[in-house]
Amino acid sequence: MILNDKQIRKLVEEEDMINPFVDKLIHKGISHGLGTAGYDIRCGDEFKIFSNAKSAIIDPLDFTEDSFITVKGESSILIPPNSFALASSMEYFKMPRRVTGLVTAKSTYARSGLGTPSSVLEGGWRGNLVMEFANHSNLPIKLYANSGAAQILFFEGAEPEVSYADGKRKYQDQRGITLAKSK
Repeated sequence: MILNDKQIRKLVEEEDMINPFVDKLIHKGISHGLGTAGYDIRCGDEFKIFSNAKSAIIDPLDFTEDSFITVKGESSILIPPNSFALASSMEYFKMPRRVTGLVTAKSTYARSGLGTPSSVLEGGWRGNLVMEFANHSNLPIKLYANSGAAQILFFEGAEPEVSYADGKRKYQDQRGITLAKSK
């Protein structure tokens, strides 16, 4: 079952699922906050923009910082055509074991050619969400810091036998932009 605004608010109040939490949609700039059937998250002001300046190869099993440039403290960045950037959510999540989140694109960015590949927030996971942004256009696209960046839909089901919190999972309790890990 997909959760509505009342159910999301209750999970925030009882289980601190989203922090900081904005109790309504804020429409200044690109919207963020609680919507009817989801929550629009913001990206912070640190970005990692993929670049071939060092002729690096992206290897998810041996990820190095040679693949991108880091920009911090700017109000926006330009993602080059056919390129990709990472950003971290301003919000910290504590997913209840019985709740799963699905990340989707904001329509304003999607209509501009900026894709946000879907990602899953598993029950039991905690941390800042690392968001991926892919420029599918042949023009640079501006991505704004401290502004709406993606939407999360929340689903509730039966509590699983094993959650993300059980065992040593590689992205548990991540803060900021966490790069790809092979272990």
